[in-house]
Amino acid sequence: MSGGTLGVTHSKGEDFPEWYVEVVRKGEFVDQRTPVRGCDVIMPWGYGVWERITEFADRLFKERGVKNAYFPALIPESLLKKEAEHFAGFTPEVAWVTEAGDSKLGERLALRPTSETIMYYMFSQWVRSYRDLPLRINQWTNVFRWETKATRPFLRSREFLWQEGHTVHATLEEADQEVREMIKTYKKIFEELAALPALVLQRTESDKFAGALYSVAFDTFVPEAGRALQIGTVHNLGQNFAKAFGIKFLDRDGNEKYAWQTSWGISTRLIGAILAVHGDDRGAVLPPKVAPVQVVVIPIVFKGKEAETVQKATEIGKRLEKMGVRVEVDSRDEYTAGWKFNHWELKGVPLRIEVGPRDMEKGGVTYARRDTGEKGFVKETELEKVVAILDDIQANLFKRAQKRLDEGIVTLGELEQVKDAISRKKIARTFWCGDPRCEERIKEETGGEIRGIKFGDGENADGESCVVCGKRAKHVVYVAKSY
Repeated sequence: MSGGTLGVTHSKGEDFPEWYVEVVRKGEFVDQRTPVRGCDVIMPWGYGVWERITEFADRLFKERGVKNAYFPALIPESLLKKEAEHFAGFTPEVAWVTEAGDSKLGERLALRPTSETIMYYMFSQWVRSYRDLPLRINQWTNVFRWETKATRPFLRSREFLWQEGHTVHATLEEADQEVREMIKTYKKIFEELAALPALVLQRTESDKFAGALYSVAFDTFVPEAGRALQIGTVHNLGQNFAKAFGIKFLDRDGNEKYAWQTSWGISTRLIGAILAVHGDDRGAVLPPKVAPVQVVVIPIVFKGKEAETVQKATEIGKRLEKMGVRVEVDSRDEYTAGWKFNHWELKGVPLRIEVGPRDMEKGGVTYARRDTGEKGFVKETELEKVVAILDDIQANLFKRAQKRLDEGIVTLGELEQVKDAISRKKIARTFWCGDPRCEERIKEETGGEIRGIKFGDGENADGESCVVCGKRAKHVVYVAKSY
């Protein structure tokens, strides 16, 4: 199905963009050969990763009392315009439906770029009393952003999959607490499942979600590209949307008040981040918890012992499945063992197990780790060690990515130094007075942009000067190129 040369022909370090596209295509995560650019097919292997993400995340959401629902994909233009700042922020990316059959529609309908407007229209009908709060609703769906920039599978698509959570609260304090709890939830998803470290940054006023009180985003880092990659966001929307859509409630004293709201989301961009951060020159490297197949068992057949070897490989596979491991036994006889090794390495399977006559004689199996290439031997009587190896691979991938993120951050006090750091594919930790004019100057002169201020950890700029104007700095900020 992948076609052409099986292996990756571009180096991640030397040509990241071409390497990334090769990994996505040849690893059979995505097929871009569709009639509409930017609307790609997520293939079964790629969708298998998304399923692991959705299962893990959905469980955490439900533990927090979040309920799933589904809202229409078509949003009337008049509804989208009800919150002016929000509408202005999304207008360039909206795809419009203007005709049905042979008839012109009386009003343009937007293919949802996000669902605040349609959901909050409904929330205004559902919320009447403090007894209806907090309201926590999530939907797993697709959205459309008509990107004018060059599209890239998972990282920048015109149609993509995501979850969007929307909550309604009685007070600002409750909305702030919701933001903090969702940050903890997303950290679990990114760190424990995807093995991705991230900076938790409050975006600047110029970069926050349109209509929000404030926005917090998770940025991971791709050293080879020298770019930050946003993998999730949490927004405190304040009362802006509540006032626009009339989301009001009667409090315990019978007083009518506007509600406070939050929204939060992750998307299939997270798959792209996993591939970009963990992959190497042989292809994808998947953390075991997101891998559709965690262990591939390959029989090493010799003439006269084919049936016996395949039988043993199948037996090993079944035993691992009973331990909760996702296993594929590749007993196809039309491919050589070497071809299979390369094939499954390209797809990122965390652990390969080889079963050959010599292994059977020694009463065990040979394994090869995808993350380190390390090989070893496990006795059949100690097959449960495979589970421990998978856990170690998961932990090692996070540790390795965290090290690379830490090494990618450099603290600097002069604008020319920041510019140099960005050119060397680094994240510059520097100081800012808070003036939007200085923020714009940083962007113009360095090629990077302020990604934000660390959220909630007390990092301060005491005694430092703004990297642009030299005035007293108010914030420690992180500057980087981004996707």
